[in-house]
Amino acid sequence: MSHTTQWQVRLHLFEDDDGTTKAHVVLHTGTTALSADGRARCHPADANVPEIGDELAAGRAMVDLAHQLLSAAERDMQGVEAPRQSTRQPSARPV
Repeated sequence: MSHTTQWQVRLHLFEDDDGTTKAHVVLHTGTTALSADGRARCHPADANVPEIGDELAAGRAMVDLAHQLLSAAERDMQGVEAPRQSTRQPSARPV
């Protein structure tokens, strides 16, 4: 049996005047929403390259989201019992 679904991920990036880039990511699964944040700050001695700040902040937010998603899956797996196979042999029926 095949299964296809679509989840939406929205990533918002914000840069403050002080050189801090913030990322906010939201995952919508259709039944649940998870969100995470990440940030990056440009060192004053470094050149301000906004793309690098975006990548760092977004990557950190996505890593946080990934950890949350894995934790949710672990909790869900603990709540589902695997079917147990019987080790008993069927008894012979009298004829």
